[in-house]
Amino acid sequence: MRTCLILVLIATNLLCFTSAQLSFKRSAMSTDTKGFLRWQIIGNLAGFISVLSLTAVHRFIPLHLASAITVGLGLVLVQVIGSQFIFREPVGALGWTGAGLVVTGIVLISLEQRP
Repeated sequence: MRTCLILVLIATNLLCFTSAQLSFKRSAMSTDTKGFLRWQIIGNLAGFISVLSLTAVHRFIPLHLASAITVGLGLVLVQVIGSQFIFREPVGALGWTGAGLVVTGIVLISLEQRP
């Protein structure tokens, strides 16, 4: 049950972090004040939920692991989902290599034994 809760909290964090970043990009692309403010509000609400879920994750897993998973995977998800699929911004070979290295780093951090 505890593992399921941790996974739900991490998934919530990643979903909200990614949503916040995508909302801020939409806000920046808005041509009117109403659109700008709408996307800012959505992004800030998603970011707030992201922070709350991260705080809850910290109750269950060590800081080094929680940070690696949420920050690292969050950045990769923004690159893959946001840049590549939603905004159609090109991600080159170096970008994909960097994303792979981030994921590899997360795996290595999670395998490290702490006292």
